[in-house]
Amino acid sequence: MRFLLSPQQRDFARSLDAMLTAADTPSVIRGDHTARRALWSRIAEAGVFAPAVPEAYEGMGPLPVDLAVAFVELGRHAVPGPVVETVLAAALLAALPEPGPAKRLLPGLAAGETVATVGAPYALDGDAADVVLAVRGGELWLAPGVADVRPSLDPGRRITTPLPGGERISSRVPGHAFDWARLATAAQALGVGLALLDRTVTHVTRRVQFGVPTGSFQAVKHRLADAKTALEFARPLLFGAAVTLAPRDVAAAKAAACEAAYATARTALQLHGAIGYTAEYDLSLWLTKARALRTAWGSPAECRADVLSADVLSAARRA
Repeated sequence: MRFLLSPQQRDFARSLDAMLTAADTPSVIRGDHTARRALWSRIAEAGVFAPAVPEAYEGMGPLPVDLAVAFVELGRHAVPGPVVETVLAAALLAALPEPGPAKRLLPGLAAGETVATVGAPYALDGDAADVVLAVRGGELWLAPGVADVRPSLDPGRRITTPLPGGERISSRVPGHAFDWARLATAAQALGVGLALLDRTVTHVTRRVQFGVPTGSFQAVKHRLADAKTALEFARPLLFGAAVTLAPRDVAAAKAAACEAAYATARTALQLHGAIGYTAEYDLSLWLTKARALRTAWGSPAECRADVLSADVLSAARRA
């Protein structure tokens, strides 16, 4: 199994990092739909969604490793919107036995002309999405819209409810497509954790107490080292899962990356002191996203249960 990224993948990550740094994502999160839509078009043009769309539908995929590379950078910059849900929509449509919906909808998703979300049962940012897929009773529907728009813990997204009715596009829902959502969420969480660690290291290097930087205190060093270790342990799990895309591997990567990001968020909040609680301070955008991603598409307990159930099933087959 190869864990090292290719030069092309590293260049892809660097170009995304440069583009998102210039885009000033915190101001986009606090802006309106127009600013978010403009950012969406730019990340789609950079090729973020194409790895989730097969070549037959004008994408570049399936390339889950490239997708993971891209989503680490999206998390590092706290990119708003239903980015994970658009990947899930692409995976669902590509896996359907009937090619009609895929031919109709996937080229727009790959090009960034279409924003998609998936309701199972709630749909993130459905009010800003062009395509709302709804999972109802084991069937997949194209919902006519959403209602009941509510704020989320993460200010970079909103919670909506798909409207009933619409077009039934499949009598079954390909369950393995949800592994793409977990993989993208894990990658995004790793990027969030890395950004929180970077910002916290910068803060404790600059903040002085008793005449020395707070980062020179042994207790502070230990907290940062623990956070760094957890994030670096999650990284190979993430890219290993991207190589195999096996449900057990993806669940393990999701649990490890989200727990590492959440632990780093707690460390960042403590080491920033009272300023860490301030909503106007940019750090809060990453703190809340780490919390939201932790339970998205499977809580840590659910992911661990999936890992254990896969192990039990595998052992039973060997017996």
